[in-house]
Amino acid sequence: MVSRTPVFGLGGEGQPSLSGAAAIADFKRKSVRGGAATVLGQGLSFLLQIGSTVVLARLLSPSDYGLQGMVITLTGFFGLFKDAGLSTATVQREGLTHEQISTLFWINLAVGACLSVAVASMGPVLVVFYKEPRLLAVTLASASVFLVNSLAVQHRALLERAMRFSTTAAIDIVSLATGAVVGITMASLGFGYWSLVGQTVTVPIVGMTAVWIAMPWLPGKPNRGTGVRSMVRFGGTVTLNSFVVYLAYNAEKVLLGRFWGAAPLGIYGRAYQLANLPVQQLMASVGAVAFPMLSRMQSNTELLSRSFRKALSLVVSMTIPAAISCAVFANEIVQVVLGPKWAASALVLRLLAPTALVFAVINPFSWLLQSTGRVGRSLKIALLICPLVILGVVAGLRHGPPGVAMGYSAAMILLVVPVVAWAKHGTGITTGDYWEAIKRPLISGALGGVAGWLFRLTLHHVLATTPLLILGLAVSFTVYALLLLFVMGQKDLYFELLGHLLRGKNA
Repeated sequence: MVSRTPVFGLGGEGQPSLSGAAAIADFKRKSVRGGAATVLGQGLSFLLQIGSTVVLARLLSPSDYGLQGMVITLTGFFGLFKDAGLSTATVQREGLTHEQISTLFWINLAVGACLSVAVASMGPVLVVFYKEPRLLAVTLASASVFLVNSLAVQHRALLERAMRFSTTAAIDIVSLATGAVVGITMASLGFGYWSLVGQTVTVPIVGMTAVWIAMPWLPGKPNRGTGVRSMVRFGGTVTLNSFVVYLAYNAEKVLLGRFWGAAPLGIYGRAYQLANLPVQQLMASVGAVAFPMLSRMQSNTELLSRSFRKALSLVVSMTIPAAISCAVFANEIVQVVLGPKWAASALVLRLLAPTALVFAVINPFSWLLQSTGRVGRSLKIALLICPLVILGVVAGLRHGPPGVAMGYSAAMILLVVPVVAWAKHGTGITTGDYWEAIKRPLISGALGGVAGWLFRLTLHHVLATTPLLILGLAVSFTVYALLLLFVMGQKDLYFELLGHLLRGKNA
């Protein structure tokens, strides 16, 4: 008979659970420290990715990036199924047994092997669809990533359950740094688009190796009757949700590549990365802490609501500087980060700026819905978003990358009110709660953006590009921070977070 004794609690492997006020205080301390470590790690990861982009953009051509973009659209799609949602199920579950996790590990491995075969078999299809023979070899090389990733899914989930966020952040940084070195080295040696492939393949190999070292858990044999069916069902719904969202947020890349070719897709892709990479990094870092935290609090409605509102306010506050940068200083960012040959990306970057803010005000609801088991509603919301975003993209397609960016942003803005209204229904979050969480950073950000725009308007003929960018961002961010912290009275919230962090370090 299979043992069903829980051995992996949400507080960490083999750790006893606390209760009452002590549990809340301890979890809050761990959450704040974990959040700080994750945000710092994602910040360093962002700098690594931007740094590698700065170098590679000068060594490679838009066509090189476009070729990779055609394959990434495919691998990104299949990547939605790489863990079958089982890592989310592992983190969300209140108690787990060794037998359950072992069974999930083998399921993940089987899924990874099937995905590698499926991606490899799609190589000829891409060649015909895009009329580009070079895509066959690139697709075959990229297919191996799925098998490698499948070996790390449950180990990384166990690290997250144990709230070892410093460890996962370090793993991400080492993986990205190694991938960047490989990519830049290959580009310098004249490998062209193959340098991007080398970078893409290196990151998961290093990450998988590091995760196994950090979490030396060994899977046992898969067993039936371990109670994983509900977890597989939960994970399946999460995966389907991710699939629908992926279609919505990547249709424009497929359509641009098909009807406009590799170079315009490369132009759009670099702008999209600049607009959304900071937001993606922020969402990943805060979500990595917020999801297990909210999962632990799912039975305490008041505490859950209060914690979610703080997480939402934090995400919006930290996203606004990215939105300001893209909207006001798009030309300067493209010149400094990508170089003169990417000038066409500046207009696309400016038109995509609203999407960064929209993601910040709606995406955190996915943590709330999934942590409380409302994955069905999350899927239905995704089914609302997908067709409307695709319609917006199709409407702007005839105008090339700028038209697609405009259609994409317009659709996302129109979706904010219905998505938020549906997502918060029945969760204990009221319209007043939601507005209270986001109004101060939004107002402060609008005024900070105006300050940066006036600075640029006054001095863009006087200052060189780099000083204009640095000083302009300094003005915008300073005005924004002063308004948010002191005029809007948010300093207590951030000082409280800082205090918890410092006390945690001294504990």
